[in-house]
Amino acid sequence: MAREYPSTIAAPIENEIVIKKSRFIAHVAPAASPDAADEVIAGIKKQHWDARHNCVAMVTGLLGDQARSSDDGEPSGTAGVPMLEVLRRHELTDLVAVVTRYFGGVKLGAGGLIRAYSSAVSEALDRAVLLRRESLTRVTLEVAHADAGRIENVMREWAAQHGARFGDPTYGGTVAFELWVPAEQLELLRADVAATSAGVIVPVEGEQRIIDVR
Repeated sequence: MAREYPSTIAAPIENEIVIKKSRFIAHVAPAASPDAADEVIAGIKKQHWDARHNCVAMVTGLLGDQARSSDDGEPSGTAGVPMLEVLRRHELTDLVAVVTRYFGGVKLGAGGLIRAYSSAVSEALDRAVLLRRESLTRVTLEVAHADAGRIENVMREWAAQHGARFGDPTYGGTVAFELWVPAEQLELLRADVAATSAGVIVPVEGEQRIIDVR
């Protein structure tokens, strides 16, 4: 079975909710590393310099194994950790969430703060475009020019039907076709190429790559 990886988001999102006159502005942005997340955080703190709190949660790493959160002056455990739990619940990585709070004069209590910070992030994620991540293997097919047109048509259709990606052909003494193929489809590809070419074409497997897929 192919390994599953946490998803990420395609683009930054902003969402605001108002609870008892306090404004909670959620900013959720892609961040491929803790340093990238810190840049996002610094930018938002600069933008909202006059806010009482800019609370943070981030998850990074291919497997989502790096995480950090901050309550930024809110009572311990009422902001950063609840925000982080939302990111974990959505099985996401390589992103950072910053919720800016402008205090409205009414205290919400610990439970109210947890709900507010969680809801701000959760509602922002409801509007996000998610990118699924999967591992693909590079497969090269060397084809004689006389057969290239027919094989290209067959392989393009095969790729579309089996979750693979078809790369740009390379022309030389032969034509080289490049496919990026999910691990669970490799055996089928070998069989289908053999059947299509009467055993003449032998797929050559190469590197693996993790890619983002809408």
